[in-house]
Amino acid sequence: MQVAVVGHPTFTTGFRLAGVDRFHEIRPEDDDVDATAAYDDAVEELLDDDDVGIVVMHQDDLDHLSRDVREAAQESIEPTLVTLGGDGGGQLREKIKRAIGIDLMDQ
Repeated sequence: MQVAVVGHPTFTTGFRLAGVDRFHEIRPEDDDVDATAAYDDAVEELLDDDDVGIVVMHQDDLDHLSRDVREAAQESIEPTLVTLGGDGGGQLREKIKRAIGIDLMDQ
């Protein structure tokens, strides 16, 4: 399974340096780019790709997704959407709990 990264080039660069070779760079500041459509297209493509196991995005970029695509990505087990940054720190814990039925981090 592959790891794929979606986001602004400043976000994807570190993953490129770490060896991740699946990424979609989105530049919403370009006047000709519809950020919602660009993020939706990238995430939908990765959700439909059987070779992708994890999709990584910045938490703030979820705001660029349409409601339907955001819900599909957040509910997806495989591939799993992992967000970094922002206030989404508990998201991975909840995804693991939902996927296997128990809270591995419960003390």
